[in-house]
Amino acid sequence: MDTICAIATPSGRGGVGVVRVSGPNARHIAIKLTGKEPGKRIAHYSRFLDDLGRQIDEGISIYFAQPNSFTGEEVAEFQCHGSPVVLDRMVSRIVALGARLARPGEFTERAYLNNKIDLAQAEGVADLINSASQEAADAALRSLTGEFSRAIKDIDKKTLNLRVYLEGAIDFSDEEIDFLSDGESKNRAEEIYSLLDEVFDQSNRGAVLNDGIDVVISGPPNVGKSSLLNALGGIDRAIVTDIPGTTRDLLEMNLVIDGLPIRLTDTAGIRNSEDRVEKEGVNRAIGAVGKADVVLWVMDAQRVEPTFDIVAPILTIWNKCDLTGEKPKEIDETTFSVSAKFGLGLDSLMEAIKSKAGFVSGKNVFVGRRRHLEALVLAKKNTEIAIEEITRGNAELAAEGFRAVQEQLGMIVGNTSNDELLGAIFSSFCIGK
Repeated sequence: MDTICAIATPSGRGGVGVVRVSGPNARHIAIKLTGKEPGKRIAHYSRFLDDLGRQIDEGISIYFAQPNSFTGEEVAEFQCHGSPVVLDRMVSRIVALGARLARPGEFTERAYLNNKIDLAQAEGVADLINSASQEAADAALRSLTGEFSRAIKDIDKKTLNLRVYLEGAIDFSDEEIDFLSDGESKNRAEEIYSLLDEVFDQSNRGAVLNDGIDVVISGPPNVGKSSLLNALGGIDRAIVTDIPGTTRDLLEMNLVIDGLPIRLTDTAGIRNSEDRVEKEGVNRAIGAVGKADVVLWVMDAQRVEPTFDIVAPILTIWNKCDLTGEKPKEIDETTFSVSAKFGLGLDSLMEAIKSKAGFVSGKNVFVGRRRHLEALVLAKKNTEIAIEEITRGNAELAAEGFRAVQEQLGMIVGNTSNDELLGAIFSSFCIGK
């Protein structure tokens, strides 16, 4: 492979900037850039030099010899001052010494290709960088450190052992030994299904942590939707007046409830209007409702409001209970009486939002990506089919079912993959990672 380089710290100014180099020329570049032989895995104070020996900057250089590095290749890192000008000069010098600019995610891709990490761990790197809460970061870290992969590989090993056992049933089909009637095969198959189901549940809960949910506040005009947005977000983001139709466009806010990232959207009041601007706002509101994971349908507790057909999980909020003399309360699992103006009754509402989204907080979750969940669903289906074939005494068909299970598990950790899949995964990474 050729030698790649990239700035590994975010764009903009900072106290420290890091330039990373990986490939066969990393050691040569380190010598030319610093003017001295680098020690292995030792931080050196260095002056970074241009082609005429003039100083570009000063800082720390670290060299990692192959294969004891993140990528498994020769790697050098240069920590200098975080000036965009300095970092650009550093990169230009390194390119002149024989490196090329890295593609997004190419460092992590090389770590995967050199068997330093598997594919699920590689995805854990990106998920950790993009995590929006402490809980999401913890879940991504469990994937990065291999906890998710170990769970998958443990199931894969049990599946392989059962396939071998079933092959024995096929090889000795003419003998008096009946491998399928003793119940051993079915018990082991049911254990595999149980483990798949457990990992799917952990991954599914982690997927909600990773992706977050879209919560849309909707309802008729002047019922306190913007007040509810401000109350849930804890800041006065939306303009609140007594004039119906104040909100004309979508207003978004990001917040985290017990580790669950939420994209909260306030919308225009839904009603028939001849005002072209308000009419467009209503159309956008309807569009947002159609894409929501959870809809908070707000109504004024002082009056009866019209209803609308909505195909989405709905929580009904009767707002302005402070004006009716009623106490804020949970009327039932999907209906709440609140006062957005004074922030009353919101705790039970937030718990209901989490429940409606299928979010259950907990420690033992993995950041499950959509492709992981799809593979696990297929693995569970093939296991069910294999169990049925064991019951019928069809060892060949049961073994084929478990071969398909192993293929799906291999897709998760990267034992079976293709260039298109790898390209899609690593193109979403940061440049420099």
